[in-house]
Amino acid sequence: MASRRSDPVTDGIAAELPRLWRYGLVLSGNRDTAEELAQATCLRALERRHQFIAGTRLDRWPLAILHSIWLNDIRARKVRQGQGLVDADAVLVFDGLRAVEANIMAGQVLREVQELPEAQRETLYLVYVEGMTYREAADVLTVPIGTVMSRLAAARARLADMNEASGDPKASLER
Repeated sequence: MASRRSDPVTDGIAAELPRLWRYGLVLSGNRDTAEELAQATCLRALERRHQFIAGTRLDRWPLAILHSIWLNDIRARKVRQGQGLVDADAVLVFDGLRAVEANIMAGQVLREVQELPEAQRETLYLVYVEGMTYREAADVLTVPIGTVMSRLAAARARLADMNEASGDPKASLER
């Protein structure tokens, strides 16, 4: 039996699918688009696995690829016109039985996050959901670290303002 040479991209890309799908959903607001982005990212990562630098974190590289694919998609969509983000209500579909209160809270949070400008929304996702450092998020987004910090501060302020405007007494206490 011939021994197969270990390839970190081929061996590890499947484990990244849930993370890629979530990031695709944050960017696009659409489940089908998120699925397409995750698949396109896996395909591109496999095609360009020779570009992966051994010893670096595989979980960060595909996110950068997905971000690049998304930006290219937006550019192409602007040419075609007529497509955009889907309303958070259309995306918020939960399978199974969940508490009504949890659905309402999740819907409010998603709507508020979807109202953020795209740059703030994607930065917020990478740092707070994926747990990336500011430097890692800056590398994925190909922006300076100060831009990441600025986007996060602006996103936090805007979300706090949205909560305060909605009459959430907790939000005004936390400020």
